[in-house]
Amino acid sequence: MNDSFKNKVVVITGSASGIGKGIKEAFLNEGAIVCGIDLLPTEYYQGDISKQEDLDTFVNKILNAYENIDYLINNAPPLFEGIDNTSYEAFNQSLLIGLSAPYYLCKAFREHFNKDACIINISSTRSKQSMANTEAYSAAKGGLDALTHALAMSLAGKVRVNAISPGWIDTHDSNLSLLDNKQHPVKRVGKVEDISNLVLFLCSEKASFITGENIVVDGGMSKQMIYHDEHGWTYHE
Repeated sequence: MNDSFKNKVVVITGSASGIGKGIKEAFLNEGAIVCGIDLLPTEYYQGDISKQEDLDTFVNKILNAYENIDYLINNAPPLFEGIDNTSYEAFNQSLLIGLSAPYYLCKAFREHFNKDACIINISSTRSKQSMANTEAYSAAKGGLDALTHALAMSLAGKVRVNAISPGWIDTHDSNLSLLDNKQHPVKRVGKVEDISNLVLFLCSEKASFITGENIVVDGGMSKQMIYHDEHGWTYHE
């Protein structure tokens, strides 16, 4: 256990499953106090971050209990949808979850961060690379990237703000094929702890000179040149 995290107050959105759950467990293992919010049942607060009233209730519960916080992890994912099937309302819903809620929480806690506080935004490699029909998700993540460096300047000297962009992270202990793993330059699909370990590092004193950054954690996939009929890649229309 790292005593530097003991009794630190950590706020995490989307804390009931996947990457958020992994981050929550990593902080708990270090003795931190975790305040999570999720649509799914969760230990601290079950709510919808696309609704301002739920965010306000969540924030007030935390501040009434602890007055200040140390780390804010904006992790809850936007809708994974795009232009083929996403209405105007659903697109805006995705932005509320993936962009507006992180902004609102940063603003709500602005005067309640302890010394050496950190904000970590969980973005995605899909903010810069896309599959078809993922506009709602990619647009929210792209906005989150920009929000990260803007907040780093606005909160300079008080809160460090960084983003992490995961690639393929297996959150369900899936039975993946050999090729799923071997296509990555590191020869494996990502694990939840690949993200949670980096979150702990970025929140630690060891990362005190890092702010405004977006760190890609994708096993090298986004650096890989891909052409038809090279290295086993084949294009199909």
